Amino acid sequence: MEYADRLLHFEVLSHLSDQQIQSIADRTAEITYPQDATIFEEGDNSREAYLVSEGAVKIERRTPYGAFTLAELGPGELFGESSFLDGKARSGRGQMIEAGRLVPLSPVALEPLLSQDKRLTMALYWAFWKSLSKKLRSTNDQLTQFFSRGAASSAPNAGQRPMGDAVHIALEAKRSLFLEQKLSPMEINFLASLSKAQKLSAGENLFCEGMPGDHMYVVLEGRVLISKQIPGAGEEALAILERGDYFGEMALIDRQPRSADARAHEGAAVVLGISREVLEGILDIQRVSSLRLLHMLCMLITKRLREIDDKLIGWYIFDAGSGESLDAPEGGPRLPDSPQR
Repeated sequence: MEYADRLLHFEVLSHLSDQQIQSIADRTAEITYPQDATIFEEGDNSREAYLVSEGAVKIERRTPYGAFTLAELGPGELFGESSFLDGKARSGRGQMIEAGRLVPLSPVALEPLLSQDKRLTMALYWAFWKSLSKKLRSTNDQLTQFFSRGAASSAPNAGQRPMGDAVHIALEAKRSLFLEQKLSPMEINFLASLSKAQKLSAGENLFCEGMPGDHMYVVLEGRVLISKQIPGAGEEALAILERGDYFGEMALIDRQPRSADARAHEGAAVVLGISREVLEGILDIQRVSSLRLLHMLCMLITKRLREIDDKLIGWYIFDAGSGESLDAPEGGPRLPDSPQR
């Protein structure tokens, strides 16, 4: 089977056209790696993302208690997207578990192509966004399992709907928020006119883990705490979001229940809800004018994935590498920059 034909069969690239796949194939080449080969080291400044064509890969982090595996990936999965997008050093070591072949996606090699073809850039960022969202959900689950020895968290809120009170916000106030993010005129008009405002009282939940999700949100006023109930350890804060921060997008991508709780933090908050239909319309893969928003969402998930990986490693070290359940905290959730009791 020809190289380009093989790329067409991977689900993560299924939204790319035959011509776009051929363009990528013309500027990349599969590399064969033996078992146990190192692809990159933790701290490397390389920026390639990789598609696993054959074999299996693990991403691991060094700790005083040995290597901790952050992810294992098989054929059709991407890894290394974070460094491709944000240019930061590798947060873990990539190693072949099984001999196989990888497709390196180099930002340097692809930049001339991406600068000429914005639709291809949209398509590639779509692939990164879906892949990163899948990793973030998996890492959230891994955090739960770390404390509960593999027990899945319950989802008692599966039948509930988002909370908070609908409020009227002037169109110009919404436009001001999206102008700050330097979005395109089309993105600003869509988001300002079609988003719906909800006000949360201090400490009030917007949604809880296990609830269905059909909206993404952006913070307009106040702050929002994203947290997760960890069996045996209580509430673990994953992020504190402020004006302009987006959240809740994962459920729109994979159509799975919410993976964490979201509530107003230390005072009232106002959020703008963006429905699945609106998001799919504005991020239509043919709308190159929405490239700025998609890139911003990719960078947001990249940042969160790096943070939750650090949190997971921090707890592993704090617990001396045992992975056993810890005592629940006193006085509320552990806030970012944990671990602390």
